[in-house]
Amino acid sequence: MAVNPFKPTAGKMPPILIGRQSIIEDFSEALANGAGAPGRIMLITGQRGFGKTVMLTEFRRIARAQHWETIGETASEGLVSRLVQTLSPTGIRFDQATISPSIGIPGVATASLGQAHLSAVANPLTLRNAINTRLGSRKIGKGKGVLITIDETQAASHGDVVAIATAIQHVIADADESDIPDADKKGVAIVFAGLPYMVNELLDNEVTTFLRRALRRELDNVPLVDVKNAFLETVADSGKTISEEDALCAAQQSDGYPYMVQLIGYYMWQSAERRGSDAITAHDVDSGVKDALLAFDDAVCAPALDGTSEAERLFLNAMAQDAPEPTRVSDIAQRVHRSRSWVGKYRAILIKDKLIRSAGHGKVEFAVPHLGEYLAVR
Repeated sequence: MAVNPFKPTAGKMPPILIGRQSIIEDFSEALANGAGAPGRIMLITGQRGFGKTVMLTEFRRIARAQHWETIGETASEGLVSRLVQTLSPTGIRFDQATISPSIGIPGVATASLGQAHLSAVANPLTLRNAINTRLGSRKIGKGKGVLITIDETQAASHGDVVAIATAIQHVIADADESDIPDADKKGVAIVFAGLPYMVNELLDNEVTTFLRRALRRELDNVPLVDVKNAFLETVADSGKTISEEDALCAAQQSDGYPYMVQLIGYYMWQSAERRGSDAITAHDVDSGVKDALLAFDDAVCAPALDGTSEAERLFLNAMAQDAPEPTRVSDIAQRVHRSRSWVGKYRAILIKDKLIRSAGHGKVEFAVPHLGEYLAVR
């Protein structure tokens, strides 16, 4: 049985990382070029479905191929404690940790809750020591190091971000103060990935000002010609065929949105497979697009609206009346019965959060494919 080559599952490595080669090269070259190379501290932003998790997976693969050790984490409560524990080769010893007490239950043996919490003051020093101890291991060769990737950084606590930033800054300084040649220095690389508003929040904190020196890369829509070529290549490698015309049509329907590319590819390929055909036709593309839109709404459109305020939703709903065409900013003011300054304020907020974008003088459009149509039927 033939296997569908498209991988729309979140974080699953697709067969072709289309449109991302320059970012991949930035990272790979940073590891190879030694201590202090740009790209060893990186911020990757993009909307949901733009492939941030996939990029982190690829970075860890590249690092391992260059004989670096890797740690992949997702931001949530206890992030720093987990990093310290993972970095510690023979168990963990907490400096200034708070240990939860044992409990006794009648008729049951006394049991320890077994929880330890690093204090906010101890976090930076403890993580710094853990990284330096790991770098001192003989398992890490000269000029190599440890790569840490943090996904969903927008969900990290302020304290954890400060602790990580402070620790990394000191580890880099510790290496700089040594007499070891740059080519032989063991180092740390860290890549943060998250939603667009993450960057402003990270850089606003005075403790994390060193992150301003990080290489910032924003994942955007993939050029349609690259998407078309990816469809042609991936379909051919799987043993099926698709015409250039149909591949271009599928690419146009995806709007270059990486997750939609994978969804359309998956469902159009599956449509042909169900017919027992080795040729993906216009019918399969149409069927694939319909199925992809349903999945896209649940996986991208609905979560994209999470956290939006009532005022922001009012603005977006006014735009949805014109979707998929752009909307005049003056029309939004009339529809929501608000002042020009109110419209200007929320226009700026929604553009910053990558939910909408400018579409020419006095016009805006949705930056997330199908979001307008999704709102229009709600």
